[in-house]
Amino acid sequence: MRFYVDGWDPSYGTSMEIDDTAETVVAVRTDIEVATDQWAPIPVRALRQPSATVFVDGVRRIDARVWIDEPNHDHPERPAADAGLGLCASYGAGAVCCCSGRGAHFLEPRIRRGSFTIGSQAAPVKTWAGTYDARATALQESRGPAWSLSAALQTKLTELELQVAVDAREQLGAHGLGRGDELLVLDGPVRGRAHLSRVLGVIKSHQTAYLAPDLHRMVGSLQPRERTPVFLLDTAWDRYTWYLRLPCPPGHAWAGVVRIECGTTIGVSEVLAYANLSQTVLPRFASEEYKDSRAPQNLYPVAGLERELRRRLGHAGLLYRALRQAAAAA
Repeated sequence: MRFYVDGWDPSYGTSMEIDDTAETVVAVRTDIEVATDQWAPIPVRALRQPSATVFVDGVRRIDARVWIDEPNHDHPERPAADAGLGLCASYGAGAVCCCSGRGAHFLEPRIRRGSFTIGSQAAPVKTWAGTYDARATALQESRGPAWSLSAALQTKLTELELQVAVDAREQLGAHGLGRGDELLVLDGPVRGRAHLSRVLGVIKSHQTAYLAPDLHRMVGSLQPRERTPVFLLDTAWDRYTWYLRLPCPPGHAWAGVVRIECGTTIGVSEVLAYANLSQTVLPRFASEEYKDSRAPQNLYPVAGLERELRRRLGHAGLLYRALRQAAAAA
């Protein structure tokens, strides 16, 4: 396989992020916990903390964009007829376990490298800094190659996060650190992982207004540790969700507000129990502005995990150089 590394910095012009703002809301049910006309902020209740809270997160980085030769089948002796877009990326996932009376500790993270390509030319890219495993990607015509590649990378990252979450649960049991009441907190949506037990997803940013204007304004009236009633979102996938305000200095109406999700495979009574538990657990880990520019939504265990994972991805400049040298030798 012949490939060429694009000379542009990977961070320019290739922020191949999946556009969540285009999510289509099919229906919103706001009468799950209380009648819609009785919506009001729900205060925190005194509940026992779980024996362990496990935070799971993943990071991804595009190390280089690449162009892969498409052979000239009609005239093999001639130069390549075309070149297809690909990307070489590093990604990783890990977990932080916060155990009652034992403090917090990292669980061994998993780091992967992949060469994501569209078409039949998928092949591993071997460099002196490591091998980028071949990741053949199907082109989604309506979205284009850049989106398709980014979606494939995100899918692999989600799969890796799922593996880490399952392993974290097993390690807790093996070391006797959990009583079966441990809470699993994902940084981001629970999509693809909602089947796990006792799992919550925390969404830090708000790009879609799911609620009617009067209920939307009510979110701005939440006090620290208060939440909205639970509601059901029916979009491309179903989930229960609610808004919670984390402790933070006074600011704009949505300062410190996160949205929390859980799957629909459990009963409503269990969902409400998780919603109440989120009010007692998550505020303990809210960050502060002088330590984190994304405070308080970027929870301390997640921030520490992100730093450790990015460190383990390796030096971006060295990996880019290794890819350039591998391309020159191909």
